[in-house]
Amino acid sequence: MSLPWLVADIGGTNARFGLVTEPGAGPSEVDVLSGADHDSLPEAVAAYLAEHAGGVRPGAACIAIAGPVQGDRYRFTNADWSGSVRDLGIPHVELLNDFEALAASLPHLHGGDLVSLGGPAPSRGVKAVLGPGTGLGVSGLVPAAEGWVPVPGEGGHVTVPVLDERDHEIVRALRAEGLDHVVAEHLLSGPGLTRLHRALALVHGVDAPRLSAADIVARLDDSLCAEAVEVFCGMLGTFAGNVALILGARGGVYLGGGVLPRIVERVRSSDFRRRFEATPTLNDYLSGIATTLIVAPQPALTGAAAWLGQRMSAMSNLEFA
Repeated sequence: MSLPWLVADIGGTNARFGLVTEPGAGPSEVDVLSGADHDSLPEAVAAYLAEHAGGVRPGAACIAIAGPVQGDRYRFTNADWSGSVRDLGIPHVELLNDFEALAASLPHLHGGDLVSLGGPAPSRGVKAVLGPGTGLGVSGLVPAAEGWVPVPGEGGHVTVPVLDERDHEIVRALRAEGLDHVVAEHLLSGPGLTRLHRALALVHGVDAPRLSAADIVARLDDSLCAEAVEVFCGMLGTFAGNVALILGARGGVYLGGGVLPRIVERVRSSDFRRRFEATPTLNDYLSGIATTLIVAPQPALTGAAAWLGQRMSAMSNLEFA
């Protein structure tokens, strides 16, 4: 599989690309394209390669997409793109869920790439990664005899994690507006923060403008915006604790996505960690699990590059066995 190799992290809003120019190297020529500017994944790939690959067709690729994957088929959860990676015209393509690629990045993140949100130092055990962006992604990472194996999932679509009366009032307000089944992603995402701000306005009986997630985190001197972020972090803590229990993530829970790196100190001072540990029977179990925020730029591209390198090495070993 001739170099360079293409790596991509395609979300509901942005399409991030990079090139791997030698085995074991991280991505270079990183660029971020707006998904709205392109009608399809092949078109976005072609636009990136025309700009950065000098007309050279990659010999292999690893494409991470925000949605479920099956074989060579993909369908985005929060965008209109769907199809087969065979349409890209690249000889070998690995297709991953975007949080599967983020999970694959965890062994390659160090130092300033990470911010502790409480608990002991992470260990080598099973790890979980989750995070709010355009949607709410969830994945796991399992230690194996040779390296690590990422485990995809669609945990963002479980029922919303409510704990106290205010949480229940928020859900009731959303149901009154026609959202019958409120799932975690409805509140724990960028669009979810907007929805949460609106729901709190309904709960308090006040008029409030409709604000984007970026507007809300930029207006934390406003009491309703500050409360929305507070509730967001608390619910996220409950959700992260649930994921840790389901996966047995004794190796740590990592938070990614595009929202949290903008409010690092607010997350650290929030109710996130207390609610992460809040369970009537296994709080000691959860208190022994590290929670860590990923602040590295484009970590899913790092994971895609690592996974592609691992897969290419395995194929090479089979070829010469």
